Amino acid sequence: MEFFTALVLSVLAGFSTSIGALLAFFLKKPGPSIMPIAMGFSAGVMIFVAFAEMLPQAMLGAGQANAFIAFFAGMGAIYLIDVLLPHAYKGEKCEDQKMMRCGTLVAIGIAIHNFPEGMAVFFSSLSSLSFGLPIAIAVAIHNIPEGIAVFVPIFEATKSRGKAFLYSTLSGLAEPLGAVIGFLFLMPFLNQFTLDLVLGAVAGIMVFISFDELLPFSYDGHPGHKPILGIFFGMAVMAASLWMLG
Repeated sequence: MEFFTALVLSVLAGFSTSIGALLAFFLKKPGPSIMPIAMGFSAGVMIFVAFAEMLPQAMLGAGQANAFIAFFAGMGAIYLIDVLLPHAYKGEKCEDQKMMRCGTLVAIGIAIHNFPEGMAVFFSSLSSLSFGLPIAIAVAIHNIPEGIAVFVPIFEATKSRGKAFLYSTLSGLAEPLGAVIGFLFLMPFLNQFTLDLVLGAVAGIMVFISFDELLPFSYDGHPGHKPILGIFFGMAVMAASLWMLG
């Protein structure tokens, strides 16, 4: 039952790229008053749960040294993915004559980048639904602009809503695929100790994503205090959910 619930949350988080695609088609771009708060909210959830719940759990179950090693290994892994396969939220940066190629590359980059995010949602939910569910919501919010980034250049190149929507959706489906591959790879070794190590690594992944992507994006062209308000509310919601469900 826990496996099914964790997988469903990974699928739903991945499908939020489709929401971004729909927003791109109907609204052209997300509202400037909403996105900095939404991205800050996602970052607040991820940072708070990483340091307040997941890393302490990893330290308790696997030992402090092992948990710290796993944490920085997770950060290092996602850093390598970012360096080797960089992607951007803003598909509108593509040149008009290269829209299709640019959109395809963005979709591939986001899809591969979504693998560890799918693992983050899956293994956090497998360990405890109390912080797996808020992480799934945070990742889902985070994926909306990624869906926009894929939809815009594909739609401009093909003028086909269906193709643009398909590319956006497929890029998001990498999340449940990453969850399943991660589970199958670790299944022969999966016990409480290895699960705690994975939680430490996932904490590192989420911290990296928050500081490298979510926070810079929330402040990009959005001066003021909206991002920090989003961070505050994200942390407050996460704290409340851990308190009520813990």
